[in-house]
Amino acid sequence: MKNIQTLKAAALAAFTMAGGAMSAQAQTTIQTVTVGDVGNAADTSGYGAVAYSYAIGTYEVTNTQYVAFLNAVAQEDTNGLYNTQMGSSQYGGITRSGTSGSYTYATKTGFENKPVNYVSFWDAARFANWQSGGSTETGSYTLTSEGISANTITRNGGANWVVASENEWYKAAYYSPDRNGTGAGGYWLHATQSTTLGQNNPFTDANGANINGSNGGALPVGSYANADSYYGTFDQGGNLWEWNEAIISGTARGLRGGSWGLSEGPLRSSFRYLNAATDEDFDIGFRVASLAPIP
Repeated sequence: MKNIQTLKAAALAAFTMAGGAMSAQAQTTIQTVTVGDVGNAADTSGYGAVAYSYAIGTYEVTNTQYVAFLNAVAQEDTNGLYNTQMGSSQYGGITRSGTSGSYTYATKTGFENKPVNYVSFWDAARFANWQSGGSTETGSYTLTSEGISANTITRNGGANWVVASENEWYKAAYYSPDRNGTGAGGYWLHATQSTTLGQNNPFTDANGANINGSNGGALPVGSYANADSYYGTFDQGGNLWEWNEAIISGTARGLRGGSWGLSEGPLRSSFRYLNAATDEDFDIGFRVASLAPIP
């Protein structure tokens, strides 16, 4: 059921899914899994029902992928896509050199495959726009100062690469069509096809996750190589919190999955969190999804 596809940088990638066909001008390589089982029921929490097939990032967006984005669009960085703590903090993984108009960016040694952090929801949306082949301000989302200030922006019809919606994220993490027996779908408590969570080590633990601060920060994506969801995603529990599209209240957007410094509780499907969409923290990252136009 793990249908993994790699979208080559700057190549025309075509996805054919139930409900339609879609093509995308991908800007950087994003490895994805396909989430099918169209029309699944929601969990008892009310989340997880998705009426279309889509692809979602196998991993969180990494520093290497975000550096490609920055070098393409942020020579001046008028949108504040780079947080200086990416360079100055022990938890950040990206450096910047040069002056405005000629900025260049690079990953710190050892941080290449760690998930990017210190990113706001709006940074993630701009990455999705760029990944779709558009500008930072148009494409899957039309970003305006008024919409950002009011926190009212939603994905456009026909959107391609997007920040995963809460339902898309939740289904990819917790759903299995055989959870309650062959052909009887349902949801796991954890994104490792389990109701319990294993130790932080060894990395071969099928229920492992980077939590409790014992690893001192985020790990390279996929470090727990056997701890995948039913569809084949990794690190939807622990490592970094991940933005989703949900507008929860006022200026807030949704977060799911817990982070490396927390205990097991926030990793559960029952735990829903939020932050101001403008927040850029050491323990927040994101993953993207790609989809056919939603009916």
